[in-house]
Amino acid sequence: QVQLVESGGGLVQAGGSLRLSCAASGRTFSSYRMGWFRQAPGKEREFVATIARTGSITYYTDSVKGRFTISRDNAKNTAYLQMNSLKPEDTAVYYCAGQSRVTTIIMRPSGYDYWGQGTQVTVSS
Repeated sequence: QVQLVESGGGLVQAGGSLRLSCAASGRTFSSYRMGWFRQAPGKEREFVATIARTGSITYYTDSVKGRFTISRDNAKNTAYLQMNSLKPEDTAVYYCAGQSRVTTIIMRPSGYDYWGQGTQVTVSS
């Protein structure tokens, strides 16, 4: 069992940056694949990025490639999402998620076992 707590959201102007953090409880953080998802009002939760357990492999949705960077520090039990060149369409509640089982479902919410409470990111134009 792991608990995830996001932080770092807020209001930023278009073109600005934010860094989201996801702090995990427990001593097995390094055994979880971590992902970031987002959900805008009236829309389904969508995949943003994911990082392998060792941090060696990352994947991004096309709309954030080159702007967002996912990373993790297993010694600190924390995952990060660095968001640069933010756009108004990035506005959403951002969730971090942990995947404890080995599965090929890494870009859909159904593939993840644990979720944080979410943090709001608002990008003004």
